[in-house]
Amino acid sequence: MALLGVNIDHVATVRQARRTDEPDPVWAAVEAELGGAHCITFHLREDRRHIADRDARLLKETVAVKLNMEMAIAPEIVNIACELGPDQCTLVPEKREELTTEGGLDVVRHAKAIADVVCRLKERGAMVSAFIEPDSEQIGAAAQAGFNAVELWTGGYAHAKTNEQRLAVIARLSKAISTAQAEGMEVHAGHGLTYRNVAPIAAMPGFGEFNIGHSIVSRAMFVGMREAVSEMARLLREHAPS
Repeated sequence: MALLGVNIDHVATVRQARRTDEPDPVWAAVEAELGGAHCITFHLREDRRHIADRDARLLKETVAVKLNMEMAIAPEIVNIACELGPDQCTLVPEKREELTTEGGLDVVRHAKAIADVVCRLKERGAMVSAFIEPDSEQIGAAAQAGFNAVELWTGGYAHAKTNEQRLAVIARLSKAISTAQAEGMEVHAGHGLTYRNVAPIAAMPGFGEFNIGHSIVSRAMFVGMREAVSEMARLLREHAPS
């Protein structure tokens, strides 16, 4: 069964709206673990718009499950990751003007710089994943750069307006899973997955990990983080491929 990674960034987003000390994303991570999360994901952005350096340090000290750091390849952030030593580093594109990470990392275009970062992170003992679109050329480039895994961008599925569009994206994802597995990489999924739309993606063979944040944090406002994570984990179990 695929593992559930819970992204806690938007707990910090609420905190930063008032520049105060609550809600604490580190506390949220504990609650997520108690709810059944197999992985805690956080994104330390260059502009520190939500997760702060303090959060990253405390998460490293307290998280008992896999700790996954989403990150750009900016030298400052790479240095922090090498010092921090998370279990997994997921390289993502990053634009300051975006609301959230949109689209995948262009491994083809930035192959040399990305490969150098992958090498550094692996030397520090991290598993390294590339957050990319379900594209065979990007998957091939990710394998050549030395990535252990790819996280396929599921935004195309989440943003689809019709059932025909959704089926087309699912077919593209299925092909990408096969391509990545043939290259010897693990396959993860993330972006735009919610309680309402996750079932068809959870039912796809080949995904080893789902990273879900905004929908779980939103649900937690009404039922609490522990219960929100438990509900999502239950959906993944119920719809897991047999």
